[in-house]
Amino acid sequence: MLPRSLCALPFLLTIALVSCADAAAPRANDIRAWRRTREAAILNELTGLVALPNLASDSAGIRRNVRALVAALERRGVQTEVLAHGPWPPAVFGQLRTPGAKRTLVFYAHYDGQPVTPAEWATPPWEPTLRVRDGASWRTLPLPAATSTATLDPEARLFGRAASDDKAPIVAMLAALDALRATGKRPSVNLAFFFEGEEEAGSAHLRAILENHRDRLAADAWLFCDGPVHVSRRQQLVMGARGVMSLELTAYGPARALHSGHYGNWAPNPATLLARTIGSLIDDDGRILVAGFEDDVRPASDADRAAIAAMPRMDDSLRIELLLGATLGGGAPAAERVLRPSINVRGLRAGAVGAEATNSIPTTARASIDFRLVPDQKPERVRAQIEAHLTQQGWFVTRDSVTAAMRLSHPRVLQVAWDDGYPAYRLPLDAPAARAMRATLDEHLGQPVLVLPMLGGSLPLSTIASVIDAPLVVVPIVNHDNSQHAKDENLRLQNLWDGIELYAAIMSRADAHWPK
Repeated sequence: MLPRSLCALPFLLTIALVSCADAAAPRANDIRAWRRTREAAILNELTGLVALPNLASDSAGIRRNVRALVAALERRGVQTEVLAHGPWPPAVFGQLRTPGAKRTLVFYAHYDGQPVTPAEWATPPWEPTLRVRDGASWRTLPLPAATSTATLDPEARLFGRAASDDKAPIVAMLAALDALRATGKRPSVNLAFFFEGEEEAGSAHLRAILENHRDRLAADAWLFCDGPVHVSRRQQLVMGARGVMSLELTAYGPARALHSGHYGNWAPNPATLLARTIGSLIDDDGRILVAGFEDDVRPASDADRAAIAAMPRMDDSLRIELLLGATLGGGAPAAERVLRPSINVRGLRAGAVGAEATNSIPTTARASIDFRLVPDQKPERVRAQIEAHLTQQGWFVTRDSVTAAMRLSHPRVLQVAWDDGYPAYRLPLDAPAARAMRATLDEHLGQPVLVLPMLGGSLPLSTIASVIDAPLVVVPIVNHDNSQHAKDENLRLQNLWDGIELYAAIMSRADAHWPK
């Protein structure tokens, strides 16, 4: 078990030399000038983190990540501790007080990563590799020495698990603190940092950590530094995220694999039956066919529709990039589609294919499905709707272990295994925190920031909102084509540089734009 605190040292350092009232916004070019001679050192800190295996199930790897994060925060004078609940991956929590500040912002990121299949990667997933495009392929670049002052190619990319999801935002936050200090500025708000260690594994123990430390985690807003910028590469501000839940289905056939010639039109094939059932969930255009599934969906508001209409239309170029002959939803933009729920079949398994295929009827067929939920859907109601639909399709549905008696008593037996999941979260576009972040980014960018009502991916926003009374805003920085959750995950360096400037602007200017 990890200790609850790896550091009980008193807070000794502060960032700054000027008063909050006198602190002007650090000009982006000041931060940029500072960063350009330190790009190698910043990249070196990121590669050091990416080199640490970070699966939530790997306790030794998690400990190494925790030690590295605690050390990185303490080097910046951040009062740091580890918030744990039992033996599960803990959260690293840091606080940095600004004398005279009236508000507190919590910057959230997660340090765990998705599972990997190393053989699929061009280079080992925890061996950070710098590459740049060379025609249709990638050319490897040497990693610069940390002491180098050379400017790096902004289009180069760092490959490695969690390079973008979600260790790059952590390093961008840390570098933003360094940049503020170096340019003679300081935050205009109290800062806190909450780095979760179980987000990619479902955040099953996040609620307990939040409840145990509720008072210390109170803030005027939580900023979620996760997810990609817009496909156009323009910065976007997101006011919510879909909820998520997962389902594993196992359909049962004969007790042993049967010769398809002898029994092919006599013994039921679980793969065929399960495939037909999956097809009954959604139609060819992605419309969900489960009775009542969309009854609880909150309609899009006029403000939501206006925000989506203001987004650059990049769907056609993205479709071409992904080699898609068509998209679902009658050509509706992706930003509009994420306001609706979805059912995704993320994996199917039955028997074997290719050279390993045999002419036999498999004993079982399995499917792995994820559901993306929107306000005001609840996981418990979705579970009931899906199980009712499966029953209507002729299955005996059970959450228990399947017995021989069950299989002999019912023509079709389907075992279901659900995770807890969590609902969606959406902050109104006119909420004070939303207005403050929007005005801060407008000022920083010199043009209106893109505002998205809801992110297509899922974050544990609703879990935090159910415990901590604070508005939640998503401030992503990484590239949209980063292959997150997949092989060869990568980060475009320019996104890291932009993120440093963005987070520095929020840290120093959010208070000035907060509605009075």
